[in-house]
Amino acid sequence: MLDPELLERITARRAELDEREELLAKELAEVRAERDELAVAERVFERVSEQLADERASAAPTPGQVGGRAVMLIPHRTSGVEETTLPPDYQRILAAVRQAAGPVMARQVGDTLGIDVSVRSKLEPLRGKLVRLVDRGWLRKLPDGRFTTRL
Repeated sequence: MLDPELLERITARRAELDEREELLAKELAEVRAERDELAVAERVFERVSEQLADERASAAPTPGQVGGRAVMLIPHRTSGVEETTLPPDYQRILAAVRQAAGPVMARQVGDTLGIDVSVRSKLEPLRGKLVRLVDRGWLRKLPDGRFTTRL
């Protein structure tokens, strides 16, 4: 005959293992669900990254080409180069600076051009264009950060 104490220990151990199996199955289900969520998040991240890369590529200025060679879209100001060779948005910036009664800040130029200057992401590209015009000799930047036309 079987020892009742041994039978009781076997039954208790089986109950412990059943409980442990249930906990492990629950934990495994949670792990699988989280892995599925991570896979979805990874796909979304890849799609958004691709879209951003496409947007950046399409928004990046394409260099002008003459005879298959890249040329500067904002030429240096020299005696033979006319203002009309500048892209239209740069011509408007020059006109706005000229119309001002004196040296102007980028924010004032933005106001004149109808740019929402309260939004930094819209003002900074304008400031970059003003600096590019300074670098190419079309404008002058004063030490206090204001811009003026060259004489």
